[in-house]
Amino acid sequence: MKLPEGPKASPRWLSRQFKTNPVGLMDAMGDRYGDIFTVMAGSTPIVYVSNPQGIKQIFTSAKEITASGKLNQGGALLVGNNGLLMLDGLRHKHRRQLLMPPLHGTRVKVYGQRICQVTDKVMNNLAIGKPLFAYPTMQKITLEVILQALFGLDEGERYEQFRQLLSNLLSFARSRWLKLALSYPLLRQDLGRWSPWGYWLDLQRQFDKLLYTEIAERRSQPDPSRTDVLSELILACDETGEAMSDRDIRDMFPSLLFGGQDASATAITWSLYWIHRLPTVRDRLLQELDTLGESPDPMKIVALPYLSAVCNEALRIYPTQVVTFPRLVESPIQVMDYELSPGTVVIGCIYLTHQREDLYPQPKQFQPERFLERQYSQYEFLPFGGGARRCPGEVLALFEMKLVLATILSHYKLALAHPEKVEKPQARGVNYPPASGLKMLMLSRRASQERSPQLVNNFT
Repeated sequence: MKLPEGPKASPRWLSRQFKTNPVGLMDAMGDRYGDIFTVMAGSTPIVYVSNPQGIKQIFTSAKEITASGKLNQGGALLVGNNGLLMLDGLRHKHRRQLLMPPLHGTRVKVYGQRICQVTDKVMNNLAIGKPLFAYPTMQKITLEVILQALFGLDEGERYEQFRQLLSNLLSFARSRWLKLALSYPLLRQDLGRWSPWGYWLDLQRQFDKLLYTEIAERRSQPDPSRTDVLSELILACDETGEAMSDRDIRDMFPSLLFGGQDASATAITWSLYWIHRLPTVRDRLLQELDTLGESPDPMKIVALPYLSAVCNEALRIYPTQVVTFPRLVESPIQVMDYELSPGTVVIGCIYLTHQREDLYPQPKQFQPERFLERQYSQYEFLPFGGGARRCPGEVLALFEMKLVLATILSHYKLALAHPEKVEKPQARGVNYPPASGLKMLMLSRRASQERSPQLVNNFT
């Protein structure tokens, strides 16, 4: 077996560097080793690939390289044993397909007005002239959006119960206390809800009770007209043709919840940073948004070319998923002139692919225009991963990202609290939002009279 070169540092040191300075570490690895390099984890070689042709080979060589669920077992304590991340083969393929209808196509359109309303509600509660932290603010918005998309809830007692519980559960999942318990098995003891592990188990029990109650009520009163993920799963059959069990349904949600809140909030926060750091980007975006007039159709918003380019560039420069999920080499295969043996783990490095000079000249610069001038392949631009492990919520995430940004920019004037500060990403779970949380100022609400003169003249 001929492996690519790679760093000789200990896996523990590299892991710590990846958590504290992921971009710096990957930039250093890319500068030194180029398109492909190896990191040893004990006796297991982990090969990182950033070349688009190499990534294409990883995604398409399904017989030789599998998207094995056992490589994701480290997340089982967080997301359960039967979620998409842990499943393989037919079970994974079938259950992934169950998620496609409620998270894609015409179904997504029904969430449009709700996304705009939620954004306005959260932003309206912020005081004029006062500072705010963009990342936790965006988390509030994305949490309410996924309550509708995943559970079909937007008001009422059950909605409030889910909202508060999920806020607590998702917040604690990112805490240092849970990280310690996950890292050291001796700390995983249920000593009551005042102990970290006991509190985590209590939150999970509360979630199970709430969700199973909702499932039981919907099973007793089926409503085929509902478009949310939970309703879809209740009516669906598993890969054997049997109705899905309550437990199987339950285990589909944790990974969707983490991705639905944190990844979307991260992407929107980075977009706000770049838009307000670069006045030319902000002005061009406002000019495009103003052409739609008052209360535009959400579908017209998401079709705006410059808004789409801004979102893509934000996802390029700091993708929410900096590497793909790992794959396992099952039989000998040659990848980029290297012979990889069974047992080798391969990972696509999304961040380094997005930083390639040959694809993205001046890659450190935020330039949305590059997405107006060129069409990138799914192996050159892959913020949501690819192949069998590509994020199932990609369409909803982009839809939400565009509508939240459009609503904020159209109705509110914001500014960076520290415009001179260069924000850097920091690991929070598997996402990398700005380390500071991005402190901004709410300057004022934007009146319709402030829209471009050309637009006003067109409507008078």
